[in-house]
Amino acid sequence: MTSSETSETSPGTPTAPADRRRWIALAIVMTAAFMDLVDVTIVNIAIPSIQREAGASWSQIQWITAGYALAFAAGLITGGRLGDIHGRKRVFLVGIGGFTVASALCGFAANPEMLVAARILQGAMAALMVPQVLSIVHATFPAHERGKVFGLFGAIVGLGAVSGPLLGALLTEWNLFGLEWRPIFLINLPVGIAGLVLGRRFITESKAPRALKLDLVGVALVTLGLLMLLYPLTRGRELGWPLWGYVSMAGALVVFGALVAYEKRKAVRDGSPLVELSLFKVKSFAAGIAVQTVFGVGLGVFFLVWTLYMQTGLGWSPLRAGLTGVPFSIAVSTAAGMSVQKLVPRFGRKVLQAGALTMAAGVLLYLWESERYGLGIASWQMALPLIVMGAGMGLIFAPLTDAVLSEVPREHAGSASGLINTVMQMGNALGLGLVSVVFFGRIGDHLTRAQVGPAFVDAFQYALGWVAVVMGAIFLLMFALPKRPAQHVEGAEDELPVVEREPELVS
Repeated sequence: MTSSETSETSPGTPTAPADRRRWIALAIVMTAAFMDLVDVTIVNIAIPSIQREAGASWSQIQWITAGYALAFAAGLITGGRLGDIHGRKRVFLVGIGGFTVASALCGFAANPEMLVAARILQGAMAALMVPQVLSIVHATFPAHERGKVFGLFGAIVGLGAVSGPLLGALLTEWNLFGLEWRPIFLINLPVGIAGLVLGRRFITESKAPRALKLDLVGVALVTLGLLMLLYPLTRGRELGWPLWGYVSMAGALVVFGALVAYEKRKAVRDGSPLVELSLFKVKSFAAGIAVQTVFGVGLGVFFLVWTLYMQTGLGWSPLRAGLTGVPFSIAVSTAAGMSVQKLVPRFGRKVLQAGALTMAAGVLLYLWESERYGLGIASWQMALPLIVMGAGMGLIFAPLTDAVLSEVPREHAGSASGLINTVMQMGNALGLGLVSVVFFGRIGDHLTRAQVGPAFVDAFQYALGWVAVVMGAIFLLMFALPKRPAQHVEGAEDELPVVEREPELVS
């Protein structure tokens, strides 16, 4: 029976266990999720090469990463709802096809402006593709098999986090066919085409029995507000902080106020707002959203600054930078597994708070080592602070969603899950925008070659101080989380949350 002959099913009507096609479908959607994860880490490791070869300005470099995160965040909830309404297989195929086309446009970009535009398109297509992954798994596999499947998904996520920087480093170092950094995008083409062809044949179509309506006005207001905030942040330093930038950032607050007012009316009118504002009456959820947002800001600042510090400041090759980050990635994966399985059930909220303090300690240790060794710092000397930071991040990231959702009413579990992932990406985009203030703002213009290294090292140390402050803020916000976060939201198995992503482990 071909997929075209398969009737559309709800999540409660999984493919029959005898149908072996479900494992091929799993491999396809897992590959797509892996491609999305690796794409982020690959791009970050190649940023200095893109800056040199394409002649991109520092603000364009920020938008190559922030544009993707912004488009991905703005479209996540809508992408999930489109799948529920029009069919998850159909939307997944549109997403993976669009992601492949956008990857080709990135790889063949003629100038930095085209690359930024293609990256924004790539993020928008990822917002269609990624939310369907767990939805398709949920609709395809019977309940007794999902534990094994989600375990495989966790392994794929961990593999993507570790392999992305190394793959990006190798592709950049090899300079295949003289294409410099372009193969980091072009590698998606054969993978995407294979996923599109095989997905049409092997993925079974499914829809939600009761899908929420789209809230395109809400998406437009969120996107407009973030653009009005991020664009002046990224361009302000280069333009001398003009008056219009301050007006735009102040106007963003007005837009967000209009969003709140509109969402209230939307909830009363048809019950399908983009943001379920009633969730914020739950103290643990409101605090958790704040934690996710601030956490995203900290990660956005650190990872871009880190790769510029190693490659531009210290003059390391992409491969050396990629290998230096491996202990960090391994520490995140190891600590994440321990926190969920052993520590949180026993110690509750204290594990997440210990993670924030541990990560802050790692940041401060890194700051001390950077000041002590300066330009002569070695990869092995970075290992200890990176392991400490990675362990702290793993303790926070893995159990945080359960902690945030533990007091959310059953009927809002799906909306809450989607919002958690969305604000994490929005925080990441905001952090990438703030790099202009906390990093580039410390670097003078028209540096000589001899001045570049010391200037980047100093700016990195300054940025690390801000990341440590962010971790302290997260520690305090976590006091509003439940002392004993529930491991599963009651009834959440009936919902289809947006797929979780690993924090963008880049180097």
